[in-house]
Parts: sequence; structure tokens; C-alpha cells
Amino acid sequence: MRIQMAMAGVALLLLTAAPALAAQETPPPPAPPTAEWRTPDAADLLVIDTTRGRILVEMAPEIAPAHVERIKLLAGRGFYDGLAWHRVIDWFMAQTGDPLGTGDGQSWYPDLKAEFTFRRGPGSSFAGAAEPAGAVLGFMGALPVQTQPDALMSGTTDGKVHGWGLYCPGVAGMARDEANDSANSQFFLMRQAYPSLDKRYTVWGRVISGLSVVRALKASPNPDGIVSEPDRMTRVRVASDLPETERPSIRVMDTRSPAFRALIDQARQARGADFSACDVEVPVEEGGQAAP
Repeated sequence: MRIQMAMAGVALLLLTAAPALAAQETPPPPAPPTAEWRTPDAADLLVIDTTRGRILVEMAPEIAPAHVERIKLLAGRGFYDGLAWHRVIDWFMAQTGDPLGTGDGQSWYPDLKAEFTFRRGPGSSFAGAAEPAGAVLGFMGALPVQTQPDALMSGTTDGKVHGWGLYCPGVAGMARDEANDSANSQFFLMRQAYPSLDKRYTVWGRVISGLSVVRALKASPNPDGIVSEPDRMTRVRVASDLPETERPSIRVMDTRSPAFRALIDQARQARGADFSACDVEVPVEEGGQAAP
């Protein structure tokens, strides 16, 4: 009896093992077609090397042209090289760009006029994701945004509607004093979503690679977020200013593609009425592999 049961167990094992082996031999699903990916413009890709690793920020001149131009100018002059991540608050953001390292310093250039919102027209790179009451959620490149509905375009003098960047994880914002038009050289990268910043601080880009580095930067245990012995930026350059052999090899899923639309639909189904553009991660490949 024991032998029969053992033999039956072996037979059962063989039967159950066969599907498992077949499953193991099934090839992985193919990657999305090349047409569903895009290569970021090197002139809009900020390469931030830090003591913790590399961060790549895709800048958004459509959203904040003056602030993007300022970041490019300062990066090209080496202003950011060696500066500390002087204010880092866990579950919030990491701030840098102050030559004094105290939060009180800035560049020698004049302060910038706020670009809290932008104008979106029918010819923009916008990709819609959802339409809550009186608004549209979507993406401009990799950047999550919210805008007024398209239907309002016909009633505006320029045929466009208001939009603004959303402070999701990885979004890059410009620091400022209490005055709206006081941003200069300091900026911050979001470690987590923080919607209360929307339309209060200028959004100028988003981390497309290295969010894990942003989250690994030394944080402060103090309420003011000031870090002792902070991590630093070692070199900051626009990719187009680097020799071609040193430029990052990276591609981003096009947020207007069917593949990304499928990711949006999955997130909307999972989140239901609580869906936010922050719920959708934009896939990125660096050097042929998924970016961290």
C-alpha cells in the first residue's frame, strides 16, 4: 500500500511538473515596438552626477521656458558643480542649488518671474489620461500635468487653455522665497507626491532615471530639513554639452503611444475614483535595460 501511494505520488509529481516546465520555457512577452519609444532631446536632458549616483532630468521648456533656460545657463557655467543637497526631507523632496549651502544663497543672475502655469493648445505634445469634472489629466512628455478641458479652447483669444505641472515623484520644481517671482538657482526634486505644491512652485522637468538616487540622498531628521554633512552634486551638465561618447543612452516610452495608454487604463481600473496621473510610471530604458 505504501509503495502504491508513493508511485501515485510520483505520477502526480510528473503531471504537475510538466505544466511548470512548460511555463518556464515560455518566452517573455516582447518589448513594445520601437515606434512606441522616443529618445529625449539631448538639449533638454540634464545630467546630474552626485555622490550617490546619477540622476537624469528631462526638462520641459514647453512648461517653463525661462526656468529651463536658467538651469541650462547655470549648468553650462559649472555653477552647480560641488553644491550640496542642503535640504532633504524624507517622504517629501531634496533641495540644492545654493552656493552657501544654507538655503539663503543664489546665483548672481536676477530672480525669475513665476511660471506656475502654461498655455496648452491643440498642437502640443499633450497626451490625455483622464477627465475629472472640469479638468483633464495627462502628460507632456514624461511630465504629469492637469489642464482645462479642450472645449474651452474655442472661447479663448489664443485658442489655448491653462495647464500646470503636478508634483508627482521625480518632478523637478524651482525653490523660491515668499514672493512668487523670487526663484533664482535653487531647485528641488520630489521624493514623493505632494499635490499641495501644485500651481505654487514652478515645475521645470521630471526625473526619468535615478529616482532611487534622489530617495537615497541623505535626509535630515530636523523639521527644517537642513542636512549636516550632506551629499553633493559633483557635476551637472546638459547632455548636449557633453561629448557624444559621454551622453546617456536612454529612451522613454511615448506617453501618446498605445502601450502607454494600456498602462493608464490598468492604473485607472486599479485606482478607480482615486486615480491620479501620479499613479502611472513612465517606462524608461537606459543602456537597453529598465532605468532605476
